[in-house]
Formats: sequence, C-alpha cells, structure tokens
Amino acid sequence: MLKYARKRIYAYKEISVMKSFINIAKVLSDETRLRILRVLMLADRPLCICEIVDSLELAQYNVSRHMKELKVTGLVSEQKEGRFVFYSLLPQNDPGIRHMLKAVELIPDEYIASDRERLKKRLGKRVDGKCCYAGASRKG
Repeated sequence: MLKYARKRIYAYKEISVMKSFINIAKVLSDETRLRILRVLMLADRPLCICEIVDSLELAQYNVSRHMKELKVTGLVSEQKEGRFVFYSLLPQNDPGIRHMLKAVELIPDEYIASDRERLKKRLGKRVDGKCCYAGASRKG
C-alpha cells in the first residue's frame, strides 16, 4: 500500500512539474511579456509599473494585465510601497526554468534596443534610487 502511495506522489510531482513548464512556456509565448521580462533583466533592480510602461511605450492597463500573468507563474514578484507597485524577477531554483529565462536574455539586441534606451532614460529620472513619481509622493 505504501509503495503504491509513493508511486502516486511521484507521478503527481512529475505532472505538477510538467504543468509548471507548460504554463511558463505559454507565458513566454507573448511578445509583450518577453519585453517586460527583458526590461526587468536589464534593470537588475525592482521597477515601478510606470517605469515599465514608459520603457515599453504601452498602456498601463496592458502592462498590468501581463504582469499579473508573470506573477501567477512565479517569474516575478510585486512589492507595494504606498500606492506604487514595484516588480522584480524572482530567483528560480529549477534549472529548466533558468534555461528558459536564459533564452529570453539571448533575444537579439536589435529587437529590444528601443526598450533598452527608454529604460536607461527613465532610470535616469529616479530620485534617491526610486521611481521619480514614487519619490515625489513620499516627499510631498
């Protein structure tokens, strides 16, 4: 009986891991989510949603919707500071998921050059290392 239970648990873990890979592959199959992940990788620090929006030149609603999917799959975390939300990449323990994210890092520069430049410009506006809007609201 115990042997049968162990086999079922092992089979469940295999299915669970496979579903995790499938969900991440689905999330990575969208251009906007790839661009968001790439911007987070380039920043190498938590970004305010408005910094991501400005870097990608997309509507905040659209970016927020994609951030939710990235968060649900465990690729990004969110931290709230007052009315501002900051996002960062979560460290991944699974080597397979790390390899999938490494593929995102290998997206050729010509596809993300504009995003990179806008991100650099936007990060230059930070106040005390935080989003300029979040910094302004704390001082005001």
